[in-house]
Amino acid sequence: MEYTLMHKNIAVVELVIDETISAITKIGDVHHQERLPIGVPVQDSRPDRKSLNDWWIGRSIPASRSGLRDALAALRISSPQFLLTKCFGLSLSDQYWVRPALKSIEWEDVNFFDNSFSEDVGNALFGRAPEGGDLDLMSPDNTSDGWLKKKWVVANKKRLLLKGGSNPYFQEPLNEVIASRIMKRLAIPHVQYDLTWDGDQPLSACEDFITADTDLISAWYIKESAKKPEHLSGYQHLLACCEALGIPKAKDSLNQMLTLDYLIVNADRHFNNFGAVRNAESLEWLGMAPIYDSGTSLWYDQLPQMIRPRGDQASKPFRSKHAEQIKLVTDFKWLDLAALDGVDEECAEILKQSQYIDDARRDILCFSLQNRVKMLEEIIRIAR
Repeated sequence: MEYTLMHKNIAVVELVIDETISAITKIGDVHHQERLPIGVPVQDSRPDRKSLNDWWIGRSIPASRSGLRDALAALRISSPQFLLTKCFGLSLSDQYWVRPALKSIEWEDVNFFDNSFSEDVGNALFGRAPEGGDLDLMSPDNTSDGWLKKKWVVANKKRLLLKGGSNPYFQEPLNEVIASRIMKRLAIPHVQYDLTWDGDQPLSACEDFITADTDLISAWYIKESAKKPEHLSGYQHLLACCEALGIPKAKDSLNQMLTLDYLIVNADRHFNNFGAVRNAESLEWLGMAPIYDSGTSLWYDQLPQMIRPRGDQASKPFRSKHAEQIKLVTDFKWLDLAALDGVDEECAEILKQSQYIDDARRDILCFSLQNRVKMLEEIIRIAR
């Protein structure tokens, strides 16, 4: 079927999408090359079809999503990619969408920032079969990424993302709250997370920090905006791409992010859970995004007896170990570690709310977090 890739109400490029395989099979006329998705190579004014197709498929729910198989069965579809055109590819993370040919649909009529949306997909992803015979697949949940259960809801006119945890401790939602409290103490720009519940299951809740006038561009696509020279590390290449694109204060933001991740032992800060924000109208870069998605931290899936704060902790995205990655931080002058006095007690109060975390686990987690603060103090003292 023929579609136009749109950026709000601006036509970007004509496409043919085969909905049986959910793939872009043909690229037609390019109307606004400057509005093609970041990271899609262009040669002789033609976007690379494979890269554009990867970007399109990348908007769909990943196959690794917890509970996806049962959700697809409840929705009576075989693939999450099938959901993309059912919501016109719309997201609550940017302003891209696809408009069917010969249909006079405007962005104002369908975008999820200003219009209501169905909860059928979100409920199915949380293990609740949609009621009734007819399914409404018009949902931003069709274009949400990540492997944990999550869904978008509207509360007091705000778009909130609810996200669950994983067996056996369901700790990720609590970690999101703890991480946001740490960042508040350290004056690091961040997304605020609060705790809510689905029965006895903890969920994190955060308000969408993207608006109808902005786009979130992940670090993955930022680094794909230019070919990495052999002599540059992944860290250096990302910074070079940020500079070339005009993203301000990228190094300062990375300093803060890597410091946070060292403190909370974030095991999964991959290139798709941090990025930058731009104005969707002018395409001006506003800066790196506030830090979000920090749940896979604080030994979230490790047995208490395996938690060793001074052990060799795995990290992403620039180095495989936190002890090495923290060396990439170029400046600690912004950091006031005294602001973390008593953070272990605040951490304990948050963890106490979950029945999945017993006293022994809570105590070792809080002790270990305080130990990470002391380790960072040692690193800063040596650096000076």
